[in-house]
Amino acid sequence: MTPTASFVSLPSGVALHTLHWQPPNHTEPRTPWVLTHGLASNARLWDGAARRLAHHGHPVVTVDQRGHGQSSKPEIGYDVATCADDLAFLISELGLKNPAVAGQSWGGNVVLELAHRHPELVAQICCVDGGFIDLQSQFPTWEECEISLAPPALLGTPAAEVEAWIARSTADWPEEGRAGTLSNFEIQPDGTIAPLLTFDRHMAVLRGLWEHRPFEIFGAIEVPALLIAAGEHNDPRTEDRERTIARALSLLPTGRAEWFIPAHHDVHAQHPAAVADLLHRAVTRPGFYHRPSATPEAPK
Repeated sequence: MTPTASFVSLPSGVALHTLHWQPPNHTEPRTPWVLTHGLASNARLWDGAARRLAHHGHPVVTVDQRGHGQSSKPEIGYDVATCADDLAFLISELGLKNPAVAGQSWGGNVVLELAHRHPELVAQICCVDGGFIDLQSQFPTWEECEISLAPPALLGTPAAEVEAWIARSTADWPEEGRAGTLSNFEIQPDGTIAPLLTFDRHMAVLRGLWEHRPFEIFGAIEVPALLIAAGEHNDPRTEDRERTIARALSLLPTGRAEWFIPAHHDVHAQHPAAVADLLHRAVTRPGFYHRPSATPEAPK
């Protein structure tokens, strides 16, 4: 199954690159899914999950957010609200009727904001190891956050070195997950790489994420929200995340959490089939949100 690519032009002049995955003709039409990525990532990390969702009968659109992948790279507009409005326009422009929308990491916060600002456009949302990111609770000032979370200087790194690092760090991933990770970079004529998200734009996205306060809006989310969390066994950070997600669920009118342990932050690329099957169940299984949230366990 090969996706078709297109660009959606926003009123601002920004063009969002999208990939469209169509279900086989013999499948029953189901709820469309719109899938987006995290900070410094791109739509191709969703390839495996998108293909499987399409196999289940869901039309799927994956999108590079502004500044990322093959989309336009404006100098402004990297706050979470603007990026959520980008997705709202894209949904309307493509004529999608009440799709479900998933976002990973920073993209989860964008999708949460989309549901808050435009609840009439979406059937439900899924935040994949994101949506509950509240950087101000960790870094009271932007200066602290800026120093701690600035990205490494990768510009000019030999492509072969980056490919070797990806191969080592994602050894248990399917090949298309590794290929999607490599798609975060442009290979230059001299054989070195350049991140498709430039440093200045990376910091603008990070500033927008630091300014976003998800726990101020969880209680106002009108559509069902699935939280997918990745973690490790016997890890204090995972224990902290459990508390964070429990707090989010206590505020969400309709919510459920599912854990993948052990799993990478890019769980959608590491375990695309399991993530896709979960998204499929979320929109097709009656009572999905009325059952208890799953306790942490290894992905199946």
